[in-house]
Amino acid sequence: LWPWLLASSGLSALVQLVTLPFFPDSPSYLLIQKGNEEACRKAIRKLWGEGDHQAEIDDIMKEKGAMASTKTLRVLEVIKERSLRWQLYILMTVMTTLQLCGINAVESKFEEYLIPYVSLGVGLCECLSSILCSTLIDRFGRKVLLWGGYLLMCSVLALLTMTLSLQHRFFWMHYFSVILIFLFVVFYGIGP
Repeated sequence: LWPWLLASSGLSALVQLVTLPFFPDSPSYLLIQKGNEEACRKAIRKLWGEGDHQAEIDDIMKEKGAMASTKTLRVLEVIKERSLRWQLYILMTVMTTLQLCGINAVESKFEEYLIPYVSLGVGLCECLSSILCSTLIDRFGRKVLLWGGYLLMCSVLALLTMTLSLQHRFFWMHYFSVILIFLFVVFYGIGP
């Protein structure tokens, strides 16, 4: 029953994966990141219907102008910047409390000696996925990351269901399940 319960969470990911291609890209992403005003207008019409949406496009252009005058900081510059310390503390607090999100409940299925390693690995994967997401989102856009994340999460959950079902037959299947859990956490952090 446990493998099927775990696999059931993939159902919502599958529904979102199937419906995501039918959603338009964000108008602000199309205009600010891609510089494609016509695609932006098309996305606005698809989201809000026909009409004059010049005011929204002007707002996005103002946002683009404000972003152009803002300096982009690298990771070390963010750490050194005193005005960003509280935001950094809050971010670190949120990242450390992700340990309480429930993904660690999967650890109960493993042998006692593996649980500390799984817990440490999940925490490291959450940090890794946050770093990867922040660098990949500018390059590929949110829609691609969502689509890819859901697709990969569905695949990992299907494999995880199989490995959990076969754990009692093969001794090495525990280790493969742990690797799949790590991959699931990374894909969850990058995508959804």
